[in-house]
Amino acid sequence: MRLTTTDLLTLSQLAIEAAQKAGTLISEYSTKDVAVNNKEAADSLASQVVTEVDVKAQNSILEVLSPSLSKYDLALLTEESIDDKSRFEKDYFWCIDPMDGTLAFTEKTPGYAVSIGLVSKSGEPVIGVVFDPLTQNLYYAVKGQGAFKNHKSWQPDLQLEGKRTFTLHMDRTFLKYQHFDKFINGLEDKLQELHINQLQLQKQAGAVLNAIWTLDQAPGCYFKLPKPTPGGGSLWDFAATACIFNELGALATSFDGTPLDLNRNDSTFMNHRGALYAGNKEIVDTIHSILNSKL
Repeated sequence: MRLTTTDLLTLSQLAIEAAQKAGTLISEYSTKDVAVNNKEAADSLASQVVTEVDVKAQNSILEVLSPSLSKYDLALLTEESIDDKSRFEKDYFWCIDPMDGTLAFTEKTPGYAVSIGLVSKSGEPVIGVVFDPLTQNLYYAVKGQGAFKNHKSWQPDLQLEGKRTFTLHMDRTFLKYQHFDKFINGLEDKLQELHINQLQLQKQAGAVLNAIWTLDQAPGCYFKLPKPTPGGGSLWDFAATACIFNELGALATSFDGTPLDLNRNDSTFMNHRGALYAGNKEIVDTIHSILNSKL
């Protein structure tokens, strides 16, 4: 079933309702002691941590979205459920992370959010909704309809010119990158050439808010290098934010610049191509030039 613009707008409102409902639930637990469990996932702690709140948030979202599965003939992919492969059969699938940044949530620090995307069978994100329960900020986009923050049209200033601070949003695993110090030194040198004299490192958030903050605290970037082992984030970490970036004319791609593989056929992990989020091509070129310079 091919969806019309009217269908997409209707589904986006459902996704907003679901995200805010889950965000309210998450907020209710944010000051409580929550049991932390581990699940089989990638090799990073952030990917292995799960709480009862993740599952309850997912159930809350599905209460809102489940009726749309039959009405619009949609498939479903969620972090806390098994991939039933229906995403390869239907024209579109919901791609849901009920609480990205669970590690930040358990540490009671900012960096967690609800993420709901709708992705076509070909891997194109057509709806993206992100809700930050801590700030109550809502970000969303529909293909061809622009991007919004808190229900107002949103077009952040993504240019480097005239800026004095640049923020590198990163996962904690990047601290273990063997050339981390050389990369940071190289980035600082490049930024000085652009008359940007302060580099900030932000490493507390999950992938979803790392991407959103790249826009909301511009200029900055967020990337994950390709790697041979499973991990590198999952489809649900990138689906919603990719739609928002696309509508803003920002860049959300695989690390090599090819489109994100948001309906990967052999895994839900994104390690094979990595990811790179940036406000403009000048930032992308800067990151590539440093990492390709034989650190």
